[in-house]
Amino acid sequence: MDWTEIESPALDAFEQLARQEFAALPEEFRALTGQVLFRVEDFPSDEVVRDMELESEFDILGLFQGPNLADHEAGRVHASQTMIFLYRRPILDYWAEHHEKLGDIVRHVLIHEIGHHFGLSDEDMDAIEDGAG
Repeated sequence: MDWTEIESPALDAFEQLARQEFAALPEEFRALTGQVLFRVEDFPSDEVVRDMELESEFDILGLFQGPNLADHEAGRVHASQTMIFLYRRPILDYWAEHHEKLGDIVRHVLIHEIGHHFGLSDEDMDAIEDGAG
């Protein structure tokens, strides 16, 4: 492979990758999120770094924001949009340090952000990841 012409994916290409990986997840898992909006940013906001008490903006790969499980199950309507944030630079940094495909990393982040938000166990998320891979 000739690496001299390869560039890291831009924000819009990263968002497209996230949409593809999300679409490949099992339908019942995707349904947990409702209508989801993807936001790809280079780094988390200063507010996220502060609120989550991160040592560095590289300490987080993604973030899920949306209704909690109780509200979701009760069918309550929310004014807030369900959003999945993917942080491009921390994900690319992780990719550079591990022997994994970028799409696999993005899929892993999506599964774990959604799964943790909705209280799934690590075993449940591993099963979803194994089935989506």
